[in-house]
Amino acid sequence: MNDIDAWVWWLVAAAGLGIPLVVTAMPEFGMLAVGAAAAAVASGFGADVVVQVLVFVVVSVALIAVVRPIASRHRSQRPRLATGTEALKGRQAVVLERVDGSGGRIKLAGEVWSARALDTGRVYETGDEVDVVDIEGATAIIM
Repeated sequence: MNDIDAWVWWLVAAAGLGIPLVVTAMPEFGMLAVGAAAAAVASGFGADVVVQVLVFVVVSVALIAVVRPIASRHRSQRPRLATGTEALKGRQAVVLERVDGSGGRIKLAGEVWSARALDTGRVYETGDEVDVVDIEGATAIIM
């Protein structure tokens, strides 16, 4: 084991950290793998063990501190372009047939939809403008 250079061990560690990255899809393992690769580069330039470990720790922590919050923020954002039924939520519609808690018909985005009132005690008459709150299957929930 003494015949193998330290940079090879760092590359083995980087590859070893890449395996759980692929298996678990946890990006933190990828950031640690990049830190190990940076330590391998430091070792290749002749840095001693303490510097190699510091490079590993600094690069890994920096990546986790910078990349992780950005990725988390992007993951929690809604898509900018809503499609399908998501695009219909919040739109206005016109009542075609009386709508109450049990059903009725509305015209939404140029199409006729079955609809149900969100408040079961509320009744919407023909010609009323309503807001679509949700879509459940092929039924628009209005208020």
